[in-house]
Amino acid sequence: MKVNNAEIVISAVSKKQYPGDRLPEIALAGRSNVGKSSFINKLIHRKNLARTSSKPGKTQTLNFYKINEAFYFVDVPGYGYAKVSKKEREKWGTMMEEYFETRDSLKAVMLITDIRHEPTADDVQMYEFLKYFELPVIVIATKLDKVPKGKRAKHLKRTKQTLQVESGDIVIPFSAETGEGKDEAWGTIRNYLN
Repeated sequence: MKVNNAEIVISAVSKKQYPGDRLPEIALAGRSNVGKSSFINKLIHRKNLARTSSKPGKTQTLNFYKINEAFYFVDVPGYGYAKVSKKEREKWGTMMEEYFETRDSLKAVMLITDIRHEPTADDVQMYEFLKYFELPVIVIATKLDKVPKGKRAKHLKRTKQTLQVESGDIVIPFSAETGEGKDEAWGTIRNYLN
C-alpha cells in the first residue's frame, strides 16, 4: 500500500476523545520496547511519525494515526514495563479495556512480539484479553533480521505455541530493518479494512 498521507490526529485517554469519523481502525498492542513505533514507521515509510524512544513506557495514551484519510492505526500503551507505577498501569488498563470493549470501528489488533524470545506471560495475557473481546489478532513477530535464517521456523513455531494462536489468526514474521514481512502485513491489514 502506498501511504501518501499519515498524521497523528489525537492522543486520547477516554471514549469522548476518540475520532468521530467512523473510519475503520487497526490497533497495535505490544510490550513496551518491542518495536511498535518502528513497525508503524516502516509500514508507512516515515522515519518518525510514531516516536521511537529508548525509554520504554512512553506511549501513555491511545494515539490515533490517520492513514491516507481512509483508516486509523491506533497505538495503545505498551505493557509489561516495570518502571511505571501500579496506579499508572491500572489507569492504562482501564483505558485499553474501554477501547477494546466499546469501539465498533476496530477491525483487528496487531499484537507485536519479539521473535527472538518466547512470548512473555504479558504477551499471552494480552492475546487472551483480545480473544475475550472476540477480536481478530494479527501477531507481528518483529526483529526477524536478528534471527539466523535456519532458526526462524523454530522461533515462529514457539511464538504460535506459546500464545496458543487460534486458527483464524495470522502470525507474520517481520523486520523493521529489512522490511521483510511488510507486504504480507499490508495484505492482511487490507483484508480487515475491506
